[in-house]
Amino acid sequence: MIQLKSDEQIFKMREAGLVVAAALAATRDAVRPGVSTLELDTIAEDVIRSSGAIPSFLGYLGFTGSICASINDEVVHGIPRPDKVLAEGDLISIDCGAIVDGWHGDSAITIGVGEITTEQQRLLEVTEASMWAGFAAARIGGRLTDISHAVERCIMDFEAAHDHEYGIVEMYGGHGIGTEMHQDPHVLNYGKPGRGPKLVKGMALAIEPMVTLGSADTRELADGWTVETVDGSWAAHFEHSFALTDTGPWVLTAEDGGAAKLGALGIQLSDLGR
Repeated sequence: MIQLKSDEQIFKMREAGLVVAAALAATRDAVRPGVSTLELDTIAEDVIRSSGAIPSFLGYLGFTGSICASINDEVVHGIPRPDKVLAEGDLISIDCGAIVDGWHGDSAITIGVGEITTEQQRLLEVTEASMWAGFAAARIGGRLTDISHAVERCIMDFEAAHDHEYGIVEMYGGHGIGTEMHQDPHVLNYGKPGRGPKLVKGMALAIEPMVTLGSADTRELADGWTVETVDGSWAAHFEHSFALTDTGPWVLTAEDGGAAKLGALGIQLSDLGR
C-alpha cells in the first residue's frame, strides 16, 4: 500500500525535513581531515534532539548511529565509529533522518574532504544532478519509473559528455516515506519510463541515486550494514525526500524546498512550498 498524505501531514514532514537539513549542514561544516565519523554522528544527533525531533536511524533494526557515514568505496549504511577518521581526499556520504510528531524526513549528501580530484568531483556532480533530474520527472499522472528513467538518462548523458562509464547501484534505491522511514514503493535508479504505480497527489518519496566510478556490484560487510563496491571503486550517494502536490514536487529536505535546482530545470516550486 502506498500512503498518501494530506497537506497538513506534508507540512509536518516539512518540519522533519528541515531538521534533517540543519543536521546535514552542521555535519558538512565539520567535515575535515582528522574528524571521526562518530564525531559527525554526535553533531547530527545534537542538532536533531535540540530541535525537538528524534533520530530516525538510531536503533532502527539495531543500527547504532544517528547517521550513516560511508567513506570512499563504502556506498551506504556505514556505521559511525571513533576509529573511522577522515583523511585528505576522501569522499564521505552522510545519510540522516529525523522524526517530528511521527513523520519522517530523510536526506543524504556526499562531501569531498579537503582537496579532491576532478574525477571525484565529477562523480559528485553526476550523482547529485541525476537526483534532481528524478524530481523534475515527478508529475501527477506520470508513472513511478518516469523518475527512475530520468535518473538513469541523466547519468548516461553525463557519461557521454565526459567519456567515463559510471556504475548505477542496483540493489538499493529510493522509497516511499511518511509515518515510517521506508515505505512502498521502491524507487529504482534505472529502468524504462511509463511503468509502476501512477504518480498522484499526496505521494511522498525519497529519491537516492548511488553511483560508482567503476562496477555497480556491491557486497554487504560482516557488520551486517556497510555496503561497499566489490571492485573497490569509490561511490557517491545523494538523497532528498519530496511530496507531490497539485502544482509539482516540493523537496521537503532542501532548505529552499528545491526552488533553485528545480528552477534551473524549468520546474516551478510547488504552491505548498511558497
